[in-house]
Amino acid sequence: MANPRDHAARPRRAPPPSPPSWGERLRAMRNLPPFLRMVWATHRGYTAGIAALRLLRAFVPIATLWIGKLIVDAVVVSARTGAPDWHRIIVLLVGEMVVVTVGEVAARTGTLLESLLGDRFSNRMSVDLMRHASELDLQHFEDPRFYDRLERARRQTVGRIALLTQLFGLAQDAITLVTLTGTLLAFSPVLFALLAVAVIPSFLGETHFASLGYSLLYQWTPERRKLDYYRFVAASDKTAKELKLFGLSGYLIEQYRELAERFEAANRKLAVRRNLASTGLSFVSTVGYYAAYATIVVRTVRGLLTLGELTLLSGTFSRSRDLIQRMLLSTSDLYEQALYLDDLFVFFAMRPAIAKPEHAADFPRPVREGFEFRDVWFRYPEALGDDGAIVQGPLPPADDASWVLRGISFRIRPGERLALVGENGAGKTTITKLLVRLYDPTQGEVLLDGLPLSTYDPADLHAAVGVIFQDFVRYDMRADENIAVGRISAFAADRAAAMERVEDAAHRSLASDVVQALPQGYGTMLGRRFEGGVDLSGGQWQKVALGRAYMRDAQLLILDEPTAALDARAEYEVFHRFAELTEGRMAVLISHRFSTVRMADRILVLEHGLVLEDGSHDELLALDGRYAELFHLQAAGYR
Repeated sequence: MANPRDHAARPRRAPPPSPPSWGERLRAMRNLPPFLRMVWATHRGYTAGIAALRLLRAFVPIATLWIGKLIVDAVVVSARTGAPDWHRIIVLLVGEMVVVTVGEVAARTGTLLESLLGDRFSNRMSVDLMRHASELDLQHFEDPRFYDRLERARRQTVGRIALLTQLFGLAQDAITLVTLTGTLLAFSPVLFALLAVAVIPSFLGETHFASLGYSLLYQWTPERRKLDYYRFVAASDKTAKELKLFGLSGYLIEQYRELAERFEAANRKLAVRRNLASTGLSFVSTVGYYAAYATIVVRTVRGLLTLGELTLLSGTFSRSRDLIQRMLLSTSDLYEQALYLDDLFVFFAMRPAIAKPEHAADFPRPVREGFEFRDVWFRYPEALGDDGAIVQGPLPPADDASWVLRGISFRIRPGERLALVGENGAGKTTITKLLVRLYDPTQGEVLLDGLPLSTYDPADLHAAVGVIFQDFVRYDMRADENIAVGRISAFAADRAAAMERVEDAAHRSLASDVVQALPQGYGTMLGRRFEGGVDLSGGQWQKVALGRAYMRDAQLLILDEPTAALDARAEYEVFHRFAELTEGRMAVLISHRFSTVRMADRILVLEHGLVLEDGSHDELLALDGRYAELFHLQAAGYR
């Protein structure tokens, strides 16, 4: 049915107008502790091993520099005295080789552990994201801002382990820096001051541009989703026929090219600015470095330092400068990564409005009184708030076009078959979604056995309902899996035992003839997405989807246009089996074919969200109202 929200412009979250302040940058770091907890929970052994190896590697630089100093001093003394102390020199050389070797082994082992941890963490995050998305409300998935948030969260499921590598690397560099700067301070505090002058400007510049880079990507999230959509539509088996017949390829390619060039231009402008600023700041860093180096050389010439100390201090200063620059840049990048993590945690913080109540009522088995709509009004929510909560806004007057349902009341009793009839947009599909609590009414109540649906666990309600929507999903999975979707838990638990039920469901829905013609029968992959897949016609897919309804032990069956894609013979056979499918169960049928509708016990005629007529087929024909008018119009087409 038509969604009234599609006709109104939806507000888009404005991009950050300027780079975040230092306070906002520090607040972004609040994501690091929960991130580390998630990493630790992924695999404690890998995480602890990585930390221990990083700690070991942190002392390698100062150890090699100090041993190098001792080697130089030993060589100078040996040359001056003419009596080389080969034992000392050899011990120092072997010692430095051992230190370097240990560092290399630790680095390679750490890389292996980080790779293993990264794979496991990415898999875990992907599973958690899919699980959390499955718990959110249907109305979340019908809001474009939710998809922006979901897209940014999805991008964090892979590669986030690089953040862990940065954190451990930063900790390792910090320990190393303490040892190096301690050496500089012991010999000359002036060198430490020059070191700060050499690196701080670069840090400030890189942090500023990291903020701008995040702002740019944040702002362009909807456009990047659109680019992905153009790529998919322009090269998909689902769209290939229309693209060729309508000549759409050129248009889609041009739309993609124009949008991609706009993004490229914005990104290029930022990249050029960043490069120019970095070049200027690196010059300041170079001046600071050579000022310190000159200081060391002058003090050595004056005899205040030995050649070994010259080697130690010059190496220490050089490494400290590189180390601090790397740390400051890593901190800048760490802040940027923390901002991206914010997208992930905001998504995980979203909570469904439709959830299991704290004290859920026992679901009735069997249902005794049935469902009741009591003065139900419904309109789609306006938007998502910044925290992901549904924003309803003030309720409009009763005659406002945004109301999909307007105070409707009716009952469905156990064993009763109810048909919903009306033009597109009358509210038929919305009623079925309220019945299964994919939505809650804006006003009024939907009751089951006298209790509001909100008092039951939604999972219990869904388990008691079998639904085939008009826009059913064509899963790119095997034929048996496509039918078993109706009761996938039993199929996953014991596939062999569930196959008997799958075959019976296929026989009842007429899908068995379709399956028998497939190359590998029930083991045939359906759809063209994967190798060896076989695509089906619309009518064949609909028979497979109908099989899902027969898989359920459902107390309520909802069939939304179940025969829309079937040919006349298949439709006739489905009609004869419809009574079998719905025997002893409540059933709600939506159809534009009156040959199907007349099989229902009661028929509701909907118009503009109101119940216009209510009765059996014969009663409504005798009433000679809207139902009779529509029935005779359709019948005239067959004369």
